[in-house]
Amino acid sequence: MKRLYSATQNSIRGLVDGFKTEPALRDEAVLVLIGLALGLVIAPSGAWYAAMIGTLLIVLAVEFLNTGIEKLADHVTREQHSEIRRIKDFGSAAVFCSLSLAGLVWLVALAVRCGLL
Repeated sequence: MKRLYSATQNSIRGLVDGFKTEPALRDEAVLVLIGLALGLVIAPSGAWYAAMIGTLLIVLAVEFLNTGIEKLADHVTREQHSEIRRIKDFGSAAVFCSLSLAGLVWLVALAVRCGLL
């Protein structure tokens, strides 16, 4: 039980610090909050709503991982280094992929809601 409590504290600390210091995380948190309300209108069913919100949470999770990678890379060296640039670009590409997935799920949900599919 103590381990679970400590893990929860670490997670909350990471969430708070991330939202305080990282604009991209704040932007995506706002996206989740808007999605929570907008999804209620767009989602054709409860399962669709869960999938739609789930994709937004995936975007947020991937952004946290990307931020961690960038912070670690900056800690290793602030100098321009081609391999570190590639690593940061890989993290950015992961965020792009998660955003693309979220956009696809939301567009299909909207199409289903409008009777287009």
